[in-house]
Amino acid sequence: MTTDTPNTDKVFIFDTTLRDGEQSPGATMTLEEKLQVAEILDTMGVDIIEAGFPIASNGDFEAVATIAKRAKNAVIAGLARAISADIDRAGEAVRHARRGRIHTFVSTSPIHLAHQMKKSEDEVLEIVTKTVTQARNLIDDVEWSGMDATRTPIEFLARCTEAAIKAGATTINVPDTVGYSTPEDYYQLIKQLIEMVPNSDQAIFSTHCHNDLGMAVANSLAGVRAGARQVECTINGLGERAGNAALEEVVMAIRTRADALPYHTDIETTHLSRASKVVAAAANFPVQYNKAIVGKNAFAHESGIHQDGMLKNASTYEIMTPESVGIKSTSLVMGKHSGRHAFKQKLLDLGYDLADNQFQETFQRFKDLADRKKNVYDDDIIALVDDEIGSAADRIKLVDMSVTSKTGGIHRCELKVSVDGAPVEVAFDGTGSVDAIFNAIKAAVGADPHLVLYAVDGVTGGTDAQANAHVRLEMNGRISSGNAAEPDTLMASARAYLNAYNRLLVERGAPAQGALAG
Repeated sequence: MTTDTPNTDKVFIFDTTLRDGEQSPGATMTLEEKLQVAEILDTMGVDIIEAGFPIASNGDFEAVATIAKRAKNAVIAGLARAISADIDRAGEAVRHARRGRIHTFVSTSPIHLAHQMKKSEDEVLEIVTKTVTQARNLIDDVEWSGMDATRTPIEFLARCTEAAIKAGATTINVPDTVGYSTPEDYYQLIKQLIEMVPNSDQAIFSTHCHNDLGMAVANSLAGVRAGARQVECTINGLGERAGNAALEEVVMAIRTRADALPYHTDIETTHLSRASKVVAAAANFPVQYNKAIVGKNAFAHESGIHQDGMLKNASTYEIMTPESVGIKSTSLVMGKHSGRHAFKQKLLDLGYDLADNQFQETFQRFKDLADRKKNVYDDDIIALVDDEIGSAADRIKLVDMSVTSKTGGIHRCELKVSVDGAPVEVAFDGTGSVDAIFNAIKAAVGADPHLVLYAVDGVTGGTDAQANAHVRLEMNGRISSGNAAEPDTLMASARAYLNAYNRLLVERGAPAQGALAG
């Protein structure tokens, strides 16, 4: 594939972490978490923030409307189906933005038309014209998407695109909704679509690629080479099923490989690591260690040969600097003799500026950890802070726990929790220590969510490493994830379970059963 575009071509970054990303099972965010994510996206230079799906719920509408009012730089978009009520609701949500956008979509592929839409091609064309016109009458900036575009006959997709532009669409999105495409396929689709549509010069073409086959970023960049000038993506690649194209990978690929990708973005890349941490904490989706750009091991070297090369010249094994994405190249080891001033400076270095109460709580937990652990690393501190931020508003809090285990015998957990400020004490047995803990928690709160996932890994190395526990629960059709880091694996497991259950309460928006219901 070749390109004739000059190096001055800008690629607009459209972030959909708060819409498509939040649709990941268990990734639901509170309003405050959404505002925090939106603020860092706005600050780092994201061009368009898709803040949500306003018709989906009153909460989504409030989030989009609040972000629209607060955003200082980015265009704020609201998603809408090709339905009149959706478009009106999206228009109302973004109307206070300095720059607002309505993003409306309709299915175009034969399989979607036959089984989901139950419409003919002519009926869909009529819907495109009608709904884009409605959106354009509300706002100047309208984006249209043909859902499942990569499985749509190009002749029909071109007719829909032409109709959308004629009706007033200023951006045309070409989604690989099911992650089916390959880079060559997607390149040809974008290139041919631009060539076939007579009024294509009146709109910006956009990519929106899912990662079902692991090619979302490659497909997005292929689309850019073919003429697309907007990329829809998410922080950490968050999104439905296998996720979306990862913003940090798209941006750093363009920056690092200017020889092959002669374009630019307006993203301040030193914010990428912090944005990754904020989203991971808000969505309760840990970032895999070997995740490109922002993973824990992205700039880590253990091999002796690699270490030798790095000591002589970092460029032997690093194609970008950790500083360029906001990661410190070295770690200051913190310990039990460190004072408040040093700890506050370390937090600032890691990108955290905590309120006084949160700082005091986190500092005390840090001192407790330092008493039990020889060396406290940056990742230990990050785990402590994210855990403290996530648990500040919990309705169920762990007060005390005692676990008794015996080989071939009974495993028993005696538990004290605070439920909306009221103390609850229970004791329960289990087939193992963790089973006893989870049984005791369920008895204390009077509910029995289904355990979808339980996993434990180490935050750092060594026998004194913190255990990072991950729990995913499902109840009444809702899924929620919880994480907790503690030097004690059983304590981490208990707090992760409570964290997940507390998030279920927030998502459900109703009192819990049993003890919480009073």
